[in-house]
Amino acid sequence: MSDPKMMQQIKKGDGFIAALDQSGGSTPKALKGFGIGEDAYSNEDEMFALIHQMRQRIITAPSFGNGKVIGAILFEMTMDGEADGKPVPTLLWERGIVPFLKVDKGLEAEADGVQLMKPMPDLDALLERAKAKGVFGTKMRSVINLASPSGIAAIVEQQFAVGNRIIDHGLMPIIEPEVSIKSPERAAADAILKDELTKELDALPGDRQVMLKLSIPAEAGLYDSIVAHPRVARIVALSGGFSQEEACAELAKNDGMIASFSRALLQDLRHDMDDGEFDRTLGAAIDKIYRASVVKD
Repeated sequence: MSDPKMMQQIKKGDGFIAALDQSGGSTPKALKGFGIGEDAYSNEDEMFALIHQMRQRIITAPSFGNGKVIGAILFEMTMDGEADGKPVPTLLWERGIVPFLKVDKGLEAEADGVQLMKPMPDLDALLERAKAKGVFGTKMRSVINLASPSGIAAIVEQQFAVGNRIIDHGLMPIIEPEVSIKSPERAAADAILKDELTKELDALPGDRQVMLKLSIPAEAGLYDSIVAHPRVARIVALSGGFSQEEACAELAKNDGMIASFSRALLQDLRHDMDDGEFDRTLGAAIDKIYRASVVKD
């Protein structure tokens, strides 16, 4: 059963969810943005150690615990790691931040205009381990590149099938069928996705809720009816390649959606900043994203 205090914060709290779940393919790009080139590591273990150090610095920064970040999505290695001598999920909740875990294993090759999730053979064991560590929920990502009705239906069906398994383990699933902002059929894909999400939400039993992580729609307010759906605990938005300024401007047009940004949160942070500059830069980003999440235009 989900922690009621965490549930209340996620459903009603003012703030946003930080996405700190960069994994294999996106880690080199994240490190490069942080000012660490590929010459700084010689293997995957060293690469992941560096990204863990980056995440440690973020989650222990004073501004990260100022009450504006209500949740954080972690990569598995980060969930298993420590910060300030404590397990990361424990430290986050002590700072008032609800921990989530990325559980997908990446994307299949594109087919029918979409990229489904790869198989997750160890999902049940991972979910039990996450629950034991105090994790509240999970996140899993698929990608929609074209407005393919059959492809989008397959994406949503797969997401909800896995989401129901996650609920069975007493965790809250964040379902993330990302519509690429580079898609030439973005608006049409958004509309098809809305219809498919509504069908799956309508079919959920009354005692079940999910969270959704969606691309900011091309048409502001498109997801208003989903925000209000009784089976939806919260809708969060991904930045999807938008800059921080662009992502905040677009998010502010959509009532009921809060941020779950990664790149747009971290874009101005550099590893060689001293602690004061690092915290000021992170705090400024948090303030902007909080405003776009809570104070709508």
